[in-house]
Amino acid sequence: MNAFARMALATLATRGVQAIIVAVIVGIVSFAMMQALPGDAAYRIAAGRYGYDMMDAASADAVRAELGLDQPTLVQLWAWLKTLAQFDLGTSAVYGTSVADEIASQLGYSLLLAAGAVVASLLIALPLGIASGLRPGGLLDSMSLAVSIFVRSIPAFALGIVLVLVFAVQLKLFPVAGFQGFSNLVLPSLTLGLGLAAVSNRVIRDAVVDAMSADWRLFARTKGLSARLTLTRHVLRNAALPVVTYIGVQLAYLIEGVVIVESVFAWPGIGHALVHAIFGRDIAMVQGTALVLGLTYVALNLCVDLACRGIDPRGRTA
Repeated sequence: MNAFARMALATLATRGVQAIIVAVIVGIVSFAMMQALPGDAAYRIAAGRYGYDMMDAASADAVRAELGLDQPTLVQLWAWLKTLAQFDLGTSAVYGTSVADEIASQLGYSLLLAAGAVVASLLIALPLGIASGLRPGGLLDSMSLAVSIFVRSIPAFALGIVLVLVFAVQLKLFPVAGFQGFSNLVLPSLTLGLGLAAVSNRVIRDAVVDAMSADWRLFARTKGLSARLTLTRHVLRNAALPVVTYIGVQLAYLIEGVVIVESVFAWPGIGHALVHAIFGRDIAMVQGTALVLGLTYVALNLCVDLACRGIDPRGRTA
């Protein structure tokens, strides 16, 4: 077994333990937050099942008895943890369907949106950051800094509303909400991608500046490599390491932004479902959705760790 394989297995084991801890903590915290919400959960669940016009005290009592909402809080939590230990996320209190099936149908849309946001971010941040790093202190560098500060200061929901008003309502270039085709992907991906690019282009810029001023770059030029080869073979690869590392930091923003942006654009993803589950007091759905989001964050960080080790050979030989 080579060094990279041993490193990958060690990283996988570490992230596996972290995933178990995240699952327990997220489950307990999300359960506690749902319990802290005001009002009677049985009434809200009954209203979600039968409608507010058809819901009465008898239907709420029936829901309370069916779901065990009249049991002590710790008993309810322990029942969910035992179900989770069997790799079962439970059943939706409102729809009566498997939480895992519901999440499986929604997660694909969220991953599609996240991928679109990352692509949009890279298309903006990579050329802008590299160009600014090659000429630090120049006009492009100063302008990109000002624009980045401005864009990053705008909340995701406000930026999404502005894009809808401009490109969907006024110019009528893209649809407003829902998902009927890839044209619906443009505005929500751009909303998330602009927020990511506002910071990542500066990280790329700083990484390129550091790489361009390194001693090994001067040595590469001295031994006869052209400026283009030095840039592509050495500068960009060394600059990629802090950029890929920072992507792991941005994943938290991306997961948070998915919940907000999906609500703004009525995107049929896991974030949109989470908001509806909270309003409907669907505890099992909230816990399952929050758990999947937490484990997704762990999995994406695992990919970032492996990518960094693949880029930097020093991690494999250490």
